[in-house]
Amino acid sequence: MLRVGIDIGGTKIAGGVVDAGGRIVEKLRVDTPTDTGALAAAVTDMVQHFRAGYEIGAVGVAAAGFIDRDRAVVIHAPNIAWRNEPLKADLESRMDLPVTIENDANAAGWAEFRFGAGKDVENMVMLTMGTGVGGAVVLDGSLFRGGHGIGAELGHIRFMRDGLPCGCGQNGCLEQYASGRALQREANAIADGGGIGSALAALRAESGTISGPAVSRLVLAGDPGATEALRRVATALGESCGGFQAVLDPELFVIGGGVAQLGEDLLTPVRLAYETSLPGYGDRPIAQFAIAQLGNDAGLIGVADLAAAEA
Repeated sequence: MLRVGIDIGGTKIAGGVVDAGGRIVEKLRVDTPTDTGALAAAVTDMVQHFRAGYEIGAVGVAAAGFIDRDRAVVIHAPNIAWRNEPLKADLESRMDLPVTIENDANAAGWAEFRFGAGKDVENMVMLTMGTGVGGAVVLDGSLFRGGHGIGAELGHIRFMRDGLPCGCGQNGCLEQYASGRALQREANAIADGGGIGSALAALRAESGTISGPAVSRLVLAGDPGATEALRRVATALGESCGGFQAVLDPELFVIGGGVAQLGEDLLTPVRLAYETSLPGYGDRPIAQFAIAQLGNDAGLIGVADLAAAEA
């Protein structure tokens, strides 16, 4: 039987009908309402649209935020006004179908484990380099959620003592040094310094800003300033992966998010920093690194698969 996956973002809701092999049969996107009641109604309307054309057995909903251990209540969401929101019960009462709620990074990581870059391993860590750094951990074939349901927030490992302030309320979190936003900050700093930053400075003078995609284009063109900005964020990510290896010992790190589109230009400095930060390097097995394969569809595919397993 088919299932529906819904991925709720700060600006867009993406939904799709997903089969047992992780293939999307039909997909829709709508704007995310600011009112939480209207948001639940929009999700319900999307599901009802899919039900008109397909036999649906379960619904999975992925959203950024802390989900409780029972996968029923959104404890806190950074981009939506959910605080201890009983989202599972609300949606089930609206659509009369079993609903599974999951953190969006967990959902994306599960999709990569089941159908993407991690389908041939049993132990995997996924890190997404977007506005922040999302994390997902699969251990012995099971998604790790932790004692309270909110584990694997790898972007909020403290990377730098007394470091940059983070939106989580702490300072020095990894996502301040290894995200797409960090890449833009480093590019601006290099542009300010002249020398290798000349192309970045010219870009900023022309457009008024230095966007992440623009930095990526300069990296692909071999610009030394953009390449240095990428090296800095890749080094932060790789150093952290050395620590994650010591604790979790994954077979594979999967890197996703917008910055991951740079492929080997990103992975080469990540691997170097990982190797130089790994305890016992040279005398122990090491992890492989791969770019995520499922792109922006990973969240809805993963949460649909989780919903089918839990229905």
